[in-house]
Amino acid sequence: MPQFVDQMGRTLALDIPPKRIISLVPSQTELLYDVGLRAEVVGITKFCLHPAQWYRSKTRIGGTKEYHFDRIAELKPDLIIGNKEENDRAQVEALMEQYPVWMSDIYDLEDAYDMILKLGTIVDKEAAATVLVQQTRAGFRDFNLGKKLKVVYLIWHEPIMAAASQTFIQEMLAQCGWINCLADQTRYPQLTIEILQALDPDLLLLSSEPFPFKEKHLEYYRSHLPNTTVRLVDGEAFSWYGSRLLKTQVYLQGLINSMT
Repeated sequence: MPQFVDQMGRTLALDIPPKRIISLVPSQTELLYDVGLRAEVVGITKFCLHPAQWYRSKTRIGGTKEYHFDRIAELKPDLIIGNKEENDRAQVEALMEQYPVWMSDIYDLEDAYDMILKLGTIVDKEAAATVLVQQTRAGFRDFNLGKKLKVVYLIWHEPIMAAASQTFIQEMLAQCGWINCLADQTRYPQLTIEILQALDPDLLLLSSEPFPFKEKHLEYYRSHLPNTTVRLVDGEAFSWYGSRLLKTQVYLQGLINSMT
């Protein structure tokens, strides 16, 4: 039986290609569709909104952190695909006791490319995965960068939380040529409005996920940061690391251009 190493360094023995796959990660669900899988994917999460036809037709096994183990058992998966950050460790470890679980661990574009190629190999879509990586690399090489803005990217409100280093969001900010005001911190630090004011960013980005920032939040932050440009942004463009990256490039280039 062939063996594969996931991005957490774990070795899995798998019959390939797998015929009954469950994805626990929205961006990786979309990737599986875009490299050409169809009936092979039998289960997804309630947050796997793309593609829309899968969201309507595939069995939903719960969220990204809480699963219906009975539904998973009924699906009889021969591969479950997860992610270290997005999935709950205890629940994933429980799944590992019963099923082959391949885990991604992604902080930057090279990690994303590695994940795409490795999953492409496992699901017998290596050619499509290779083309996807080549196209994505080329797209980011051709970026036209604008001003070097100081940026804070918020993921939550009350408490205020932002993306710092060791996050894929940080990688996307860097691809835009922007300077993350929290690059000296790690993961998702909690802030106060006073800390935000002291950071004095040129640009404050309010993400659509995981917290759904709305127009009312724009007004709140603009009132406290009158010298800062405050924008609502598509969270998928900054945190999805599969085939969505091709759409991300178009979105980010538009955002960069609007800031010049």
